[in-house]
Amino acid sequence: MPELAFLDLAIAAQSALAGSTAIPEDAALLDAYSRAVTSAVEKVGPAVVHIAVRQRSAQASQRGPRETQGSGSGFVFTPDGFVLTNSHVVNSASEIVVTFPDAETCRATLIGDDPDSDLAVLRVDVAGQLPFAALGARQPLVVGQVAIAIGNPLGFQHTVTAGVVSALGRSMRSRTGRLIENVIQTDAALNPGNSGGPLISSRAEVIGVNTATIMGAQGICFAIGADTAQFVAVRLIRHGKIDRSYIGVAGQDVPIHPRIVRRYALPVTTGAMVISVEADSPAQNAGLRERDVIVAFGTRRVAGVDDLHRLLTEAVSGEVVEITALRGTELVKLSIRPQSRN
Repeated sequence: MPELAFLDLAIAAQSALAGSTAIPEDAALLDAYSRAVTSAVEKVGPAVVHIAVRQRSAQASQRGPRETQGSGSGFVFTPDGFVLTNSHVVNSASEIVVTFPDAETCRATLIGDDPDSDLAVLRVDVAGQLPFAALGARQPLVVGQVAIAIGNPLGFQHTVTAGVVSALGRSMRSRTGRLIENVIQTDAALNPGNSGGPLISSRAEVIGVNTATIMGAQGICFAIGADTAQFVAVRLIRHGKIDRSYIGVAGQDVPIHPRIVRRYALPVTTGAMVISVEADSPAQNAGLRERDVIVAFGTRRVAGVDDLHRLLTEAVSGEVVEITALRGTELVKLSIRPQSRN
C-alpha cells in the first residue's frame, strides 16, 4: 500500500507540473536547421513561378494540329521580369503563361532556348519591379551543405524539399545528346513539376536550377549549376541563342589498339571514330573520312565524342584548328575550320 500511495503522488506531481507549464510559441520550437530553411524560402519563394505551356504536336489529326499542355516551374532572376526555367518545359511552346505566388497570371515571351544545357529564358511584361532571386553564391559549394529545392508544380505554391549537396562536378546528358557539365547532385526530392525551379542554399542564394531525377532511384536528383545557368542566361538575353561550333560528323567512342598507342605515344587509349560526314561540312572540306578515329583537337586530347563536344565552343568558330586522327594504322593531321551551328 505505501508503494501505491507513493506512485499516486508521483503521478499527481507530474500532472500538476505539466498543467503549470505554458505551451511555447511555434517559432521558439524551431531549431537552427528549420529556421535556416524557412528563412531562405521566405526570401526566395516570392520569385518562384508556375509555368503553363501549350505545345503544338508534330502529329496532326483530321481536325488539324493537336495541342498538348505541360507545366513546370521557374523563377524571376532579374527585377525587370526575366524568368529562368528548363528548356524541356517550354520547348516548342505556342503559348506560355506564368503564374506568380499571389495568383497573378500573365503571358510570357520566350527570349531564348538552349536544349544543349536544358535552360531557357522568358520575359514577362509587368508594371514595377518584381521579387527576384539572383543567380550565384558568394562562397564555393561544398558536399554536405544544405540544399533547398523550391518549385511551383501544378500551381501548388512554394513546394519545398530540403536535403544536402550530395556531389559536385557531375555530368548529365541533355536531350540533344550533349553533356551538361558541372551538375549538382542533391537528395532534395524533385518531381516533374519542380523542373526549372531554383535550388538554393541556406543563405537564400540560388546555387542551381532543378532539372532532372533518375527514375527508379531514391534521393538522386540533379540541378544545373548557377555558373552554367548565368553563362547561358546572359547569352540568351543578348543573342537569343548560344553559339556552338560544329564540324559535321557523327561519331562513336572506340578503343585504340595498344600497339598503336605505344607506336605514336598517344595520350589516349580511346578515340572518337567518325561514323558519317555531312556533305559540304567543315569535316568534309578538311578531308576527314568515315572510320577515321579522332584523338586530338588542337593541343587537347580527344578520348571520345564527349571530349569533342566540350571543345567545340563558340571560341573556335571560324578558327583553323589542327585535328589529329588515326586512319587505319597511320596518324594523320588535318586542318579544319569549325563553323557556328546556329
